[in-house]
Amino acid sequence: MLIVPGHVEKSGMNAVAVISILSMNAKPIGGDDMIKRAKHLLIAGSALLALSDMSLAASWAHPELLLTPEAVEKNAGKADWVVVDCRDLKDYAKGHVPGAISLGKPCKSALRDGTARAFKDIKIYEKILGKSGIGNDTHVVFYGEHKVTDTFKDATVAFWILEYLGHDKAHVLNGGLDAWLKAGKKLTNEPSMKPEKQFKAKVVASRIASNEEMLQIAEGKKKGITVIDSRTKAEHDGLDIRALRGGHVPNTTVNISHKDTMDQEKDPNTGKDVDNGYLSPDRVEGFFKNFDKNKRAIAYCQTGTRSTLTYLEMRLMGFKDPANWDESWVVWGSNLRYPVANEQWINFERLQSAEASLKKLQDSMPKKEEAK
Repeated sequence: MLIVPGHVEKSGMNAVAVISILSMNAKPIGGDDMIKRAKHLLIAGSALLALSDMSLAASWAHPELLLTPEAVEKNAGKADWVVVDCRDLKDYAKGHVPGAISLGKPCKSALRDGTARAFKDIKIYEKILGKSGIGNDTHVVFYGEHKVTDTFKDATVAFWILEYLGHDKAHVLNGGLDAWLKAGKKLTNEPSMKPEKQFKAKVVASRIASNEEMLQIAEGKKKGITVIDSRTKAEHDGLDIRALRGGHVPNTTVNISHKDTMDQEKDPNTGKDVDNGYLSPDRVEGFFKNFDKNKRAIAYCQTGTRSTLTYLEMRLMGFKDPANWDESWVVWGSNLRYPVANEQWINFERLQSAEASLKKLQDSMPKKEEAK
C-alpha cells in the first residue's frame, strides 16, 4: 500500500492510523527479518508523524514581511537595503544593529504629526524617506525593542506607513533588537548614513480607515467589515477611560489586545505569562482563524499605534483589504457626535480630587533654597 504524506491530512487519517495500516500490510515473517521490519516501520512512522505535525502547523501567507536576525544581517550591507532603528536617537547612540540608520526620533513620532496621525501632506514622507536613502527600489527593515524601550510598535507604525505610501518592500525584524541580541549578534555605536535617493509615493488610500467609514459601520449602514479593537479588555469595556468617554465603537467585531497576539513567556518575578515581542503564525492565527480574509478588516486602538501591530499580523496572514484607523479612540471617544457602545464617562470629580491630592503632596515636600 502506497501512503502519500499529503494524503494523510486530506483523508483525515493521522500518522498513528497509517502506521497501523502499514503494520497490517506487513507479511508474516520471523527471526531477524521481523526485527528489521519492525525497525523500518518505526522509522516510517516517525517520519509520518513529523510530516503530519508540519502539515497541521500554521504558516504565514506572506512570510517575507517578517525577517529573522540572520536575514537582516545578510542583507544590511546591500545597496538596495536600509535598516531603520525605530528607537529614540539617544538609544540608537548607545548601540544599534551595524549599518542601521536613525530617523532622529522614534518612528511613531518621526512618521506622524503631533496628534499621532499620518501626515496629510505626502511630500513630507517623500522628503523624509528620500533623505534617509530610501527609494522606491529599496528594501526597508524596521526594528524596535520590546523589553527595554517598548518600541516594537514604532516598527509596526513605520511598516504600516510605508504600505500606505504604496511601498511593497517593507519588512519588520521579528522580536526586534531583543531577537538580535538573543541570536548572539553584536551592536555598534557607529552612526550610519545612506546616500540620498528619490522616493515617490503611490498612496493606497484604503489602508487608512476614516471616521466617516467608522461612523457608517457604527450606525449599521456599512456591513460585512471585520472591526478589531486592539486595546485592552478594560479599555474596550469602558473601565479604563482614556478620552472623554470610555467604551468601544458600535458593531466592533472583536476585542483582541495586541499584547495577547505576541508569543508569551513566564515572567521570572511574577510567574505570569507576558508578551515577548515575537510573532508566530500558530499563535496569531488562533485569534484570527474565524474571520474571512477576503473581507475588509479594520484595526483600531487609542491612537492607531497598537493597532498597526494588528495590521502587520493581518498582512502576514493574507487578509486582502486590511486597514488601520489612525484617529482611533482618542478622537472618537471625545467627539459627542459619535456613538459609543458600553459608554462610560470620565469622572471629573475623581480627576479633581487626584489633582488636589497631588498639589497637597507637592506643597508638603521641602522646597529647595533659591540661589542668592
